[in-house]
Amino acid sequence: MNVLGALGYGLINAFHPRMLWLMVWPMLVSLVIWGVVAVVAWMRLAMSLAAILKEWLEPALGFIRLDFGDATLIAAHVILFLLFVPLVYVTALFILGVFGMQKMVNYVAERSFAEVERRHGGTVAGSIGNGFAALGGMLGLLVLSLPLWLIPPLWPLIPLAVLTWGNQRLLRYDALAEHADKDEMARIFRERRASLYTLGFLLALLAFVPLVQFLGPVVFGLAFIRYLLGTLIELRYGGHAHKELAGGNAPP
Repeated sequence: MNVLGALGYGLINAFHPRMLWLMVWPMLVSLVIWGVVAVVAWMRLAMSLAAILKEWLEPALGFIRLDFGDATLIAAHVILFLLFVPLVYVTALFILGVFGMQKMVNYVAERSFAEVERRHGGTVAGSIGNGFAALGGMLGLLVLSLPLWLIPPLWPLIPLAVLTWGNQRLLRYDALAEHADKDEMARIFRERRASLYTLGFLLALLAFVPLVQFLGPVVFGLAFIRYLLGTLIELRYGGHAHKELAGGNAPP
């Protein structure tokens, strides 16, 4: 199973009745949480950020006759919006990972991997810890990238890069936690890093597409599960057994 095949699987199965509710409620909860934060704090954050930008830019660009007050306030609103979208999306992914990923794993496993041995390399505590580690890592990357926000052409690329890392970190653990042991998980994450980052990047792009973004967490959650369980079969049984197992006809 390649990345495109996994995406096709995720898109087709996202509209199954068992998946539709998972597609909606984590995003709605996330929108409510961050919508309240935006209503309460947006203008204050924008003014504070504009003041910081003005403090940075005036010494560097003082030779340019420009009203830095208006320019930095506009820039602050743009930056906050570029941060707001990923925050909503990552929060929805975190909620889905903690409360819905197990349902998705069971759904995929029942349909295509019923006979694959479950070695329980992950735990509920591990899933929650992985989620917080992903959120902490993303926050750290944002802090490290702060100097780059002074370069406007990089504004869309910074959250995209951070989301790409966070997406694959959030989803990969729960996709394999039930079926793989710890050694298998570590090996697959290491050997399939490029494919996992590709899925994470495509999900990050989708986060900025209005309305379509509601599909993202479930579509890509299913894609990660399908791709990683297929990879697990290849690791354990090789290509021939992989075909049999993926078709639901695993040997006893």
